[in-house]
Amino acid sequence: MWRSLASLLFQQPCPCCGRKTSQVICGDCQRRLRSWEVRQRQRYWRGSLPLFPWGYYQQDLKRAIATMKYNNHPELGDLFGQWLARSWLEAKMAQHLPLQVVPIPLHREKLKRRGFNQAARIAEGFCRALEVPFAPEGLIRQRPTQSMFQLSLTERQANLENAFRLGQGLQRQRWLLLCDDIYTTGTTACSAAGVLREAGYKVLGIITVAVGIPDQLADSVVKATSIKASVHSTTAP
Repeated sequence: MWRSLASLLFQQPCPCCGRKTSQVICGDCQRRLRSWEVRQRQRYWRGSLPLFPWGYYQQDLKRAIATMKYNNHPELGDLFGQWLARSWLEAKMAQHLPLQVVPIPLHREKLKRRGFNQAARIAEGFCRALEVPFAPEGLIRQRPTQSMFQLSLTERQANLENAFRLGQGLQRQRWLLLCDDIYTTGTTACSAAGVLREAGYKVLGIITVAVGIPDQLADSVVKATSIKASVHSTTAP
């Protein structure tokens, strides 16, 4: 009885749909988000900077990430970090390697406007769940950069030239795992990893909440659903 009363008293609007819930997001929205979870992550864990994504950057997950970043819901970052940690454990990734997680940083001006770094909140949730060291200031974004949504690959590379520098709190004996909210072309991740590697640090890969869907990698069911729903998709602000 007391547990039921407490759950009613401490309910709040779900940030994704507005319905009352005693959780970070309601059960219905959790089911919707999980429908976009990547099932074959080994397809992405390859190359010079392997990627471990939680889900596909589509529809419900795309809107939830936009809600986190632009509607001031950093608690969604904590939740996404926990989901990433659970998937990492289930995939038995790097079980015997000592890790340290480094978030992709925001420039101080954008950090001041937004109030939090979404990549840092995701990384913090991941590290707390796995009891892995967190380096919130391991990298510094030393100059502001343009939004890369509509930039070409060449423009993205020029935009990120000398954008990052080493920060503090990095441990040389550990493998560094970068963290961000979205992975699209990988330009940002590679630029950040390059700074760390040039300084002699070992970079294992990058974890992200979402990945854009290259046609050759996407599950057929996800591709079909995406095409069917494309006219209804919501673009992040």
